[in-house]
Amino acid sequence: MARGRCTFRQQDVTRALRATVAAGIDVQRIEIDKDGKIVVVTGRPREEAEESGENEWDRL
Repeated sequence: MARGRCTFRQQDVTRALRATVAAGIDVQRIEIDKDGKIVVVTGRPREEAEESGENEWDRL
C-alpha cells in the first residue's frame, strides 16, 4: 500500500516554530492534522508553571 501525498514539509513546521519563538512566545507543542494544517500550541508547560508556584491567572 502506497503512502498518501505529504501535506506539509519540515520547513513549514520550522518556519512556524522559529516565528513563534522570535515573537517571544513559549511553544508547548505543535500539532499537524492529516490535511496538513499546522497548529502551534503556546504557553508554558503545566509542570513548569506548577514548579514556579505561579497561577495561570497571575499572568492576566
